[in-house]
Amino acid sequence: MYINSSNITLPEDNDTIVWKYLDLSKFLDMLLSQQLFMSRSDKFEDQYEGTFSEPTFEEIKKIAANKPEFLDYYKSHREKVVISSWHINEYESFAMWQIFTKNNEGLAIQSTIGRLKEALQPENRIEQYIGNVNYIDYKKEYIPFDDAFFPFLFKRKSFQYEREVRIISDVSTKNISVNDGLKINVDLSQLIEKIYIHPKSENWYKKLVIELVSKLNFNIEIEKSDLESDILI
Repeated sequence: MYINSSNITLPEDNDTIVWKYLDLSKFLDMLLSQQLFMSRSDKFEDQYEGTFSEPTFEEIKKIAANKPEFLDYYKSHREKVVISSWHINEYESFAMWQIFTKNNEGLAIQSTIGRLKEALQPENRIEQYIGNVNYIDYKKEYIPFDDAFFPFLFKRKSFQYEREVRIISDVSTKNISVNDGLKINVDLSQLIEKIYIHPKSENWYKKLVIELVSKLNFNIEIEKSDLESDILI
């Protein structure tokens, strides 16, 4: 279930468009399970996930000098925070296609901030929050630590192209097993507004996706990406 937090910022306009780029196997797993996979924060490729910038770490070290469990908490907390990443953009992103899909057989889910909030309602085991990722200089800028989620809502400036908004949950107080991540219940009819097929895919691939979605009794609009549409001259 989505919970609003005054500490976490996100676009005020619920119609803000967001995207998730993924391969066909992950998409089918989502449809079959009717669940959204959230990755454990310390399993992301970026080793800085859930860590602090240098100015913040210096302050934490001072606190931890007399209270070592304070630093231990932040180290272990990364294993209990799970994240689903989305990309804010009014249009498709060529870069996101290149980075997050393989073999020209990926697809993109188009949704909105409002749809994400509504789609999370079926999940009653853990709470979900949604927040913008802030991109900063980790050598110079400070990350607040008065909210346990703040380390997971900051990234280095070199990742600015991601324009990321995150669904984020903390399972540290729950008796839930987290390996590489966990699946949460979602309303897929709310989560998915439209599906875009990889711009370099063949026609048979689009037909395959349409057939699979239909056989699973989902009524989802599916389009071929227009990034590879015919030129006008």
